[in-house]
Amino acid sequence: MNKDNKAMTIAAWIVAAAVIGVVFKSTKAVLFPLFLALFIYFILAPVQDLLMKIKLSRNLSLVLIILITFVILYLMALLFYSSGKSFAADLPDYGNKLKEIVDKLKNSVELPGGGTFDPLAWADSLDITKIGTFVLNSLGTFVSFLSTIFLVLIFLIFMLAGRGKLNDKIRRFSPNSRHSARIIEVVEHIDRQVQKYLALKTVISLASGLIAMAIIMAFGVRYAILWGFITFILNYIPNIGSFIAKILPFGFAILQLGRFWPAVWMLAILIVTDAITGMIIEPRIMGKGLGLSPLAILIALFFWGWLWGIPGMILAVPIMVVMKIIASNFPSMRWLEGLLSK
Repeated sequence: MNKDNKAMTIAAWIVAAAVIGVVFKSTKAVLFPLFLALFIYFILAPVQDLLMKIKLSRNLSLVLIILITFVILYLMALLFYSSGKSFAADLPDYGNKLKEIVDKLKNSVELPGGGTFDPLAWADSLDITKIGTFVLNSLGTFVSFLSTIFLVLIFLIFMLAGRGKLNDKIRRFSPNSRHSARIIEVVEHIDRQVQKYLALKTVISLASGLIAMAIIMAFGVRYAILWGFITFILNYIPNIGSFIAKILPFGFAILQLGRFWPAVWMLAILIVTDAITGMIIEPRIMGKGLGLSPLAILIALFFWGWLWGIPGMILAVPIMVVMKIIASNFPSMRWLEGLLSK
């Protein structure tokens, strides 16, 4: 009987996950801005507290935060779009360079029997214009995302304006004062942990992006701002994100410079700086208590990528961290914390 109950429970969880996935996918237009607003809320909450500590009113601090957030989001989108559009326009020229490099490699590598070794035959069928079209289409999707900024800001306004009111509601609707005090303590602890993680992770990601941009710029590689922005965004995805953020500018540097070793040196410096940031600085600042299972990260990337595409993949790991923090504060959910941990 116990086995039957266990099987039914597992089946119920699978069905529930499938239903939730379908609902999330079909309501992306509303839920994605909501999740993004929640993500930004936890980053900006300490800023709001700081502004109120220097004697600014709640309303004035809210207006300042919303204005600054809108300007930053708009400028980041504009910068990314203009750099990406220029990159897509120049792709055909770099495609010709790629074919020249491949031809040289094919002519220089020969088998002992005299036959020409051709492991790069795929390059003959490579259509760079299609890649350029894909980039432009992606940018078009990104630009259409700008229309959701206002929805994000609306959610953000209500979230920031409602800060501090949850405790009063818990006291009002909980008859047991000891029970309500415990709930408030847990909620505030979760809030502080999530704020700390997202705020510090954003600062570290921003620093990584700026460092990568400076290194790429120092080697004279074009679109340094674009590569730095990509590094900043992908830094939220452990291991996989940082790997992609280095390989993309490395491959482009070979095409642009037409030489292998400068690109290798650039890649080496990027790897060293990333190792210092990711393996020394970040663990010391954030601690090691939020380590996630690589398998759980991979599953989350596939799941959220299926739901919401690339934006979903970027939010996947922060969502997992929030889930782990919440689970760690409830004994009945410790199994979820263990499932997500290394």
